[in-house]
Amino acid sequence: MSDSIDDPGDGHSPAAWTAVVIMLLAVALGTLFFFLDMPALVWASVGLLVIGTIVGWVMARAGYGVNGPKYTPKQH
Repeated sequence: MSDSIDDPGDGHSPAAWTAVVIMLLAVALGTLFFFLDMPALVWASVGLLVIGTIVGWVMARAGYGVNGPKYTPKQH
């Protein structure tokens, strides 16, 4: 691993966190709906998973990604 200051990290950005939270919620709900035998809501959860990916990509393109101008890295 690199210890340089310019290392962007592992996606610790608002875009990455937002996408992961939305996708985690989608997987949790999809699992619950699968257990409760609600196929329409399982597929809605798959749609939410896709939406989470799109939201992360849009936020990264809007500057909230790791290399974006609106992202300020925190010191560790």
